[in-house]
Amino acid sequence: MKLLTETINTIPTCDEGARRRARDRLERLTMPYWALGRLMDLAEDLAGMTGRTPPPATRKTVAVMAADHGIAARGVSLYPRDVTMQMVHNFVRGGAGINVLARLAGARVVVVDMGVAGDLGALVRTGKIRDGKVAPGTRDMTEGPAMTREEAVKSIETGIRIARDLAQTTDVFATGEMGIGNTAPSSAIVALYARAEVADVTGRGTGVSDDRLLHKIKMIEKALAVNAPAPDDPIGVLSGVGGFEIGGIAGLILGAASLRKPVLVDGFISTAGALIAAALAPRSRDYMIASHRSMEKGHRIALNALGLKPLLDLDLRLGEGTGAALAMPLVDAAVAILSEVATFEEANVSQAKP
Repeated sequence: MKLLTETINTIPTCDEGARRRARDRLERLTMPYWALGRLMDLAEDLAGMTGRTPPPATRKTVAVMAADHGIAARGVSLYPRDVTMQMVHNFVRGGAGINVLARLAGARVVVVDMGVAGDLGALVRTGKIRDGKVAPGTRDMTEGPAMTREEAVKSIETGIRIARDLAQTTDVFATGEMGIGNTAPSSAIVALYARAEVADVTGRGTGVSDDRLLHKIKMIEKALAVNAPAPDDPIGVLSGVGGFEIGGIAGLILGAASLRKPVLVDGFISTAGALIAAALAPRSRDYMIASHRSMEKGHRIALNALGLKPLLDLDLRLGEGTGAALAMPLVDAAVAILSEVATFEEANVSQAKP
């Protein structure tokens, strides 16, 4: 708990001086006032997050947190639990969606075993993935807590350590995840923090049928009733109805924020982790960039609860960090606009007259 407390206490406020310097330049660029809209908003935000104008954004890392879930045994997903471990191997081989999109964006992919129900020791020993295993999957949250409070803290602190380890070679972080059944705990977390009905925030995940969707909703409602987590106790929320990769994502966000590193938050599961991070440290919200809005019906509600507006809306529902990777060129564009477009004075162009 010491690392978590220290990290929360060291998250700085955004640098208003850097924001002002960025805005001053953006307002004088050779174009109508704020003509590039949200790209200019993003440039200003990045300056405030990093404290630098122009902000550094060249080195990008997608941290893919992988873990299994006890509730998967309740039939909330179309895929068997083995797929989590199989997909970790696919990530390592470079054959997954996130590998392809990260390569296009010039980003590296770092895979972390937060709690996969299988032996990935060979991949850890050869340095192909990071070892953050808290336990081989959570317990069935419909029968009691998904994890102990100690395990919840460990998962968050593991995410913080990952952020610290990667910070020297990373300007911009992106969250990613893999875990069969993980939309169920994410829906539970979103329902709590958005104060919404479970049915309103629970989607089809891997594409379950109408009957399976109703079953999934009932399982999530049961888990919330059994564990009765309180929103003002984020550790209790994570331990009751969370997942190890969700805790890892929350920790990655907190760790990045403490180091003034922007974080591109991916889809529904990543946003559940962001909700945990914001509940622990409201200031961390200032370092989050919503990369996109996914097809999961609760994602819009979750983003609204965080006060974040997504950069993209492409009907994605894969996860892995793919939406965050797709948004990376927008980060590059925002920085380039701020640093490379000439001002009226530099270009000797007449400005508009009031």
